[in-house]
Amino acid sequence: MPLALATDYNPGSTPSGNMNFVVSTACIKMKMTPEEAINAATINGAYAMGISHQYGSITRGKKANLIITKQVPSYNFLPYAFGENHIDTVIINGTIL
Repeated sequence: MPLALATDYNPGSTPSGNMNFVVSTACIKMKMTPEEAINAATINGAYAMGISHQYGSITRGKKANLIITKQVPSYNFLPYAFGENHIDTVIINGTIL
């Protein structure tokens, strides 16, 4: 069964929108692999919101919303070093911000 990860970003109970922390916590507390957690935060999250036809993966015909990271050893490193900002470039609707 596909699982989606997201932040609650609720000032009353969960005042954080930090997806790095969510992915890392899923690996630590839910015993998810980095690949499972990243999929849950991207394509599965888009599917849960009914927008997977436009968002959630890098696919021809979808919106070009993505990040490019600084050099990391592998994607497995991302949940391990969640306190660091690994983002180098942000692209929204095909435009570099």
